Amino acid sequence: MSDGRSTPVYGSESLLFLTDEQLRQGIEAMFFAYRGFTADPDRILAEMAYGRAHHRAIHFINRAPGTTVNNLLAILGVTKQSLNRVLRTLITDGLVESRVGKIDKRERHLYLTEDGRSLEATLSDAQRKRMRAAYKDAGPEAVAGFKLVLEAMMDADMRRAYSKLRDGTS
Repeated sequence: MSDGRSTPVYGSESLLFLTDEQLRQGIEAMFFAYRGFTADPDRILAEMAYGRAHHRAIHFINRAPGTTVNNLLAILGVTKQSLNRVLRTLITDGLVESRVGKIDKRERHLYLTEDGRSLEATLSDAQRKRMRAAYKDAGPEAVAGFKLVLEAMMDADMRRAYSKLRDGTS
């Protein structure tokens, strides 16, 4: 292929016994793919003096409106201090609203404001466009395989959190 991608090799290459070189290539492909995947949102966020932590918080608050700060901490795997810094900025800038829990007054439930939903849509649209093009180019079997590989790379706790979020039970 002239676009720099390698052509898949089947038959002589056993996927059960990948060489260190093949694994290194996969690791590097993940690094470069991640750079591409985050490039468009990074440009948008830089104009607002935000970073990827802001993007992740906005994304997961959008996916589970009313999520608690503790739940967001568990999903993102960051320190409370780090998340508080991000949330404080998003709340001050009018993108996130924090509401006191109705049952447990100590809980804070997080919601995107209209401006927050608009920013989330802009960021996600850029990533969906890139993923849609890649999925279309790779084909349905590759997409299914890619999803299986990503899920297999998750730690058990993260796989459970992902499943809950995907199934809407978070």
